[in-house]
Amino acid sequence: MALDICVKVAVGAPDVLGDCPFSQRVLLTLEEKKLPYKTHLINASDKPQWFLDISPEGKVPVVKLDGKWVADSDVIVGLLEEKYPEPSLKTPPEFASVGSKIFGAFVTFLKSKDANDGSEKALVDELVALENHLKTHSGPFVAGEKVTAVDLSLAPKLYHLEVALGHYKNWSVPESLTNVRNYAKALFSRESFEKTKAKKEIVVAGWESKVNA
Repeated sequence: MALDICVKVAVGAPDVLGDCPFSQRVLLTLEEKKLPYKTHLINASDKPQWFLDISPEGKVPVVKLDGKWVADSDVIVGLLEEKYPEPSLKTPPEFASVGSKIFGAFVTFLKSKDANDGSEKALVDELVALENHLKTHSGPFVAGEKVTAVDLSLAPKLYHLEVALGHYKNWSVPESLTNVRNYAKALFSRESFEKTKAKKEIVVAGWESKVNA
């Protein structure tokens, strides 16, 4: 039976998947585990009452598991791993936090109006840390040859970073970080990613209000 999942709809396009990286992380998990699912697209600025009844905070993603609606991508991914352990996407604990500060650093740099506030350097430092991890561990993924949960969390965030910074700041991951670039390419070329990613223009539109705030 298909799992029900509520995800964000694209801004201005009522039947197109939106740009939420946390929703995509859960969709990637479902795809990689080959679990059938049914997507319910939620308009973030006009949430239907039935959705607020199951997600009082109004947040996506939410997934129905064993008759209960569950929120928070961390929790959802953990429960999916427990309930559907094959194929395993478990990340070894020592690698679980690799790259975990990249998204926050990206958002700060994207919203920054001051070229000298150190936000670009802070992002580059986080990407260099990922580069060093990938360089010193056999890949192509964070925990080795197989994709695990940490990769599926990083993939949408690196995609948003690439698309939004490319558009709003004409910025891209430094060419010297070849391992990071190859890692992103390996993730973006997966069938699961192609199926679940938001179109670039939707990602750009999704960040517009934050950039101009």
